[in-house]
Amino acid sequence: MNTGVWYAIAAYVIWAALVVYWKALAHVPAPQLLSHRIVWSFLFLLAFIGLAGRWRNFWTTIRNGRILRVYAASAALIGVNWLTYVWAVNAGFIVETSLGYFINPLLSVVLGVLFFHERLRPWQWASIGLAAAGVLYLTAIYRSLPWIALTLAFAFGFYGLVKKAAPLDSLYGLTLETGILFLPALAYLGLSEAQGQGQFLHAGLTSDALMIGAGLMTTIPLLLFAAATHRIPLSLVGILQYITPTVQFLLGVLVYHEPFSRARLLGFAVVWAALLIFAVESFLVRRQQQR
Repeated sequence: MNTGVWYAIAAYVIWAALVVYWKALAHVPAPQLLSHRIVWSFLFLLAFIGLAGRWRNFWTTIRNGRILRVYAASAALIGVNWLTYVWAVNAGFIVETSLGYFINPLLSVVLGVLFFHERLRPWQWASIGLAAAGVLYLTAIYRSLPWIALTLAFAFGFYGLVKKAAPLDSLYGLTLETGILFLPALAYLGLSEAQGQGQFLHAGLTSDALMIGAGLMTTIPLLLFAAATHRIPLSLVGILQYITPTVQFLLGVLVYHEPFSRARLLGFAVVWAALLIFAVESFLVRRQQQR
């Protein structure tokens, strides 16, 4: 099997495994977890860039007002996504987070239509309509929008939209994003410590190691994903991306025993059917174009 496939699988499995990782830190408030993720990610990324001898190139590249504005927007969006995800996992909404990442690829297509005037084929419209019907059904049975799923999907969808206009590669981009958030995150951790609510260095060595390791859990899959995209077609990367929400869903239902009624299963099944139609249609079109 192509090494790029293994890199992609490893990246998606690690992203799915973050469910277990954050559960192990359930005693730490979500804003503190987010702050530790930002702080340690930034430090690890800076170290990696320095060891690779790319520090001067990185500094020269980011000294541009337009680049800073673009990445300030993407930093805010990824911050919202990370905070919502961490809070939802430890509040017992793993299944709903998986729904958000199932919806996200279809939402990204809609955003492409709205902002880049991309044209969709009839079966693509059908899959998007079916997914919307699934979300509306879930809204009806719970009498409220699945806001966690939608927040994750929209934050990550718009993050991808902003990144389309972003000129940096994934390594420099994430370094700059976490760098923009670094001082606010560090200030929040300092305030929490001053108020006697800080968990770092107060909850045991295992907890401290996991909080520091949040940086590695962010940077390692990013580097694996970047390596994968250079070795395999993006269409295959797109298919493999469903590993993450699938594993999240299975963890939520089978390991953490979140409630999942038959009525809810029907709503998810409609969304899954939409994704299947979209994936099969896209595959067949690409295959025909390659002939």
